Amino acid sequence: MSITSDRSRARRYIVQALYEWQVSGNAPKDIEQQFLIEHQSRQFDRPYFHELLIGITEQVEELDATISPLSERPFKEVDLVEKAVLRLGCFELKNRIDIPYRVVINEAIELTKTFGADQAHKFINGTMDKLAATLRETEVAARKGG
Repeated sequence: MSITSDRSRARRYIVQALYEWQVSGNAPKDIEQQFLIEHQSRQFDRPYFHELLIGITEQVEELDATISPLSERPFKEVDLVEKAVLRLGCFELKNRIDIPYRVVINEAIELTKTFGADQAHKFINGTMDKLAATLRETEVAARKGG
């Protein structure tokens, strides 16, 4: 098992924070404060956590509109954990082109294996592949040699 990076740990906390946001409807700033207090002794990329939480919650309608047509099931029926992971992955693909798309997809799959249902990672993998082909068309084509 490899050592979890500070950024990977931030993503892990984001999935939990987004899940809480979806269930509770609490303000993202309040959820962020709670996480910073609860995890103050743990090392993770706090600025990245902030960027993701605020960015995803502010862009949620746009992210959902990007994900929905690429999802093999109606987005309203997608489990909340899977929604959180897809929103995170979509946000990173759209807004963080400094992160290779393969890293974004791999992180999404690993988060789903940790938090999601038994076979949910297969759904996430398929949807993330479609998102990458749409949002990072040039990068995906270059990797595939096209």
